[in-house]
Amino acid sequence: MNNIEHIKTLARRIITDLKPFQSAREEFIAEDRKMILLDANENPNETEFNRYPDPMQLNLKTCISEIKEVSINQIFLSNGSDEVFSQLIQVFCEPRKDNVIILPPTFGMYKICATINGIAVKEVPLNLNFGLNIEKIIKTKDLNSKMIFVPSPNNPTGNCFSLNDIELILNNFDGLVVLDEAYVEFSKNNSFLPRLNKFMNLIVTQTFSKAQGMAGARLGMTFAHPEIIKLLNKLKTPYNINSLTQQAIINRLTQQVKVENEVKILLIEKDRLSLNFKKIKYIKKVFPSNANFILIRVDDSTKRYKELLKRGIVVRNTSNQLGCKNTLRISVGTKKENNALINALSDMDN
Repeated sequence: MNNIEHIKTLARRIITDLKPFQSAREEFIAEDRKMILLDANENPNETEFNRYPDPMQLNLKTCISEIKEVSINQIFLSNGSDEVFSQLIQVFCEPRKDNVIILPPTFGMYKICATINGIAVKEVPLNLNFGLNIEKIIKTKDLNSKMIFVPSPNNPTGNCFSLNDIELILNNFDGLVVLDEAYVEFSKNNSFLPRLNKFMNLIVTQTFSKAQGMAGARLGMTFAHPEIIKLLNKLKTPYNINSLTQQAIINRLTQQVKVENEVKILLIEKDRLSLNFKKIKYIKKVFPSNANFILIRVDDSTKRYKELLKRGIVVRNTSNQLGCKNTLRISVGTKKENNALINALSDMDN
């Protein structure tokens, strides 16, 4: 679906007609002019953070643009990806009328964001191998299906979906396809980002919370057609990304060699964990993973979860998710942490 006018008609009328709040300094900030700032009722005394942050995050977006090879007008920044999931729903989905499609087992925030905004949720379960059921997805959509959320690698299963399957959805869905690539740096599959200009209905989200090691800074990146970005900018609060976060992320972007090395070490550790898990009798299955976590099936997930807690180790009990009975999702830690985990699991082998 590659029609700009259709993209515009997907948005709610109340959003397209909205006149967003704009700070006075947005008019000149792109010119990098030195001005006397008497517009925002700030304390003029220098404290390093007495001024509001750049409302459009131009320096940060420039850095991201260069690394991701995406135009600045195709970038939207949010307080983590969770925030933009809700904002996308607010822009494009009419409460008590429209619906979104999710693919369980999947990231829980998609459904929560839809529900709190009064949007119905259609569920199309993954198949037994946690793959996409393309035929059922296409049959399930209706005229009010505005959005489908596709996380790849998937959470909690850790597997990627094929690029061909994602393209099939993009070509056969009249709404927006939100491709959540939170774990893409750990994946053997390439990002879908280079295809951004090929599909106007494609929205790619990535994060600094995983491989980039900046979870505490809370920054999510959304890449989409400029028309979609314009609509998101209408909805955002004036100074939505604080100065501390902007500077911390800019600093981290200069350390990408370090990030790549950290990812390599985590992947080595993930393989080591997988090999050790397979030696433990009560672990019935170790699922392949393209993320920085591993899903395992055990004899009794509640029992094993509680036993790990007693040993001071917190994992995720994912048994309440569709198709995930008696499973635990385990993040890859440091070598020392992983050793402690292996010892604990082995000690519980009875």
